[in-house]
Amino acid sequence: MKSSQPERIAIIGGGFSGVMVAVNLARLGRQPFEVVIINQGRPMGRGVAYGTRRVEHLLNVAARNMSAFPDLPDHFLEWLRTRSEYDTVPEGELRERFIPRMIYGDYLRGLMHQHLQSPVGSVPVRTTFIDGEALEVQAKSGGAIVQLADGGHVEAHRIVLATGNESPSGLPGAAELQDHPGWVGNPWQSWENRLPKSGGTILVLGTGLTTVDAVVSARALGWQGVIHAVSRSGWLPQSHFRGIDYPGFPPPDVNLAELGLTKLLALLEQHCARLRGLGANPAIIVDKMRPHTQRIWQRFTREERLEFVRHHAARWNVLRHRIAPEIHAQLATAQLTGQLQVHAAAIERVRADGRQVQVQLGGGKTLNGDLVINATGPNTRFTATSSALLQNLLASGLIAPDDMEMGVRVDADHSVIDRDGQRSEILLALGPLLRGTLWETIAVPELRSQARRTAETILGHSATGMVAEPAAMMEFMI
Repeated sequence: MKSSQPERIAIIGGGFSGVMVAVNLARLGRQPFEVVIINQGRPMGRGVAYGTRRVEHLLNVAARNMSAFPDLPDHFLEWLRTRSEYDTVPEGELRERFIPRMIYGDYLRGLMHQHLQSPVGSVPVRTTFIDGEALEVQAKSGGAIVQLADGGHVEAHRIVLATGNESPSGLPGAAELQDHPGWVGNPWQSWENRLPKSGGTILVLGTGLTTVDAVVSARALGWQGVIHAVSRSGWLPQSHFRGIDYPGFPPPDVNLAELGLTKLLALLEQHCARLRGLGANPAIIVDKMRPHTQRIWQRFTREERLEFVRHHAARWNVLRHRIAPEIHAQLATAQLTGQLQVHAAAIERVRADGRQVQVQLGGGKTLNGDLVINATGPNTRFTATSSALLQNLLASGLIAPDDMEMGVRVDADHSVIDRDGQRSEILLALGPLLRGTLWETIAVPELRSQARRTAETILGHSATGMVAEPAAMMEFMI
């Protein structure tokens, strides 16, 4: 590319992270440049989470903490007031409401239109949207070329990897079920038109947030039948709740990031016991941990991180990623009536059994479903990614896995670290790709700050670093 051309930024991924990097470039930039957003499949700006068209799918965070901008905490609330269904809702009620995710998708699309699709000259950004799959990145003098699946290509000075969550991990036997009418290998693709007849059986593999979506959708559609949900723990997400004031944690004389895993667990259990003694929910401690979680994770040794993932992550996720009270009430009702049955068991294999799918569980037990949905969660083994782009980047050495092999290795300003340990001059990354580095990196309160910091790095501003200062991080609390 000629030096006289405006700088061109290619963003791979058109969900929240990718779009908000572009929006922040438009907000913060002062010189003309170009942005190309390459997005595959999902509607631009919505991604998997906000691409749902099901009104019963609610945000898992109250409206007060869903602004797309870390510097404008009430931005989403103010936008909601522009919609007729919310303009008369009392302020206190609106702040605590869990809004349908499809409406949050409308919010993101509105930001796209305002900042990226306004008349030429209103912002120093010219944006191009490409509906396609990025397959490969080839470095060249002064930038890189992104090769697309349709044979096209995009030249850019800098490239942002905002590819989002991986598809669920494959299960033994799943490859033989790809064309089976009763198998749903990707729960984020439409399956509602494949519901069995009333009186049939749905089997959901996993008991996390995606399983919650499946249960509430089946109920909203009036489906009459039994839903089995299976995971190793058998734990369903818990409900958000109104906590009590608990100023005793963290203790003022304790630096949580310096404790190490063993001492930290002991301190947490001590304060959880105190809260139980007060008749309060011990998950209050998880909320109060959130401003410190990324620092703690980064100070853990690799062995401590591995131990946490193996023995404590499942419980942490249940307490940390809670759901709207009205959704939790639906799950409780479904369990009380017997429509939802939860099993704690290992999933060993899946196989066809006529028009049904059979799931073999640990201990020799089996379950059959007329419809079986793989909701085991995103694959977190980075070198086993199903993304052709990421596999090609790994093979070329332009990216390298982090120490946990959960994502891509990055520097503090979101610049990618390559296979040789060098900072990339062309690649940046954010979002779930940073799971092994930050642990907490999938929710809007984290992603909005990452999107701004990535934009600042590109623009050459003085970025704040990957972990915000304590005062700034208070905004992350739910």
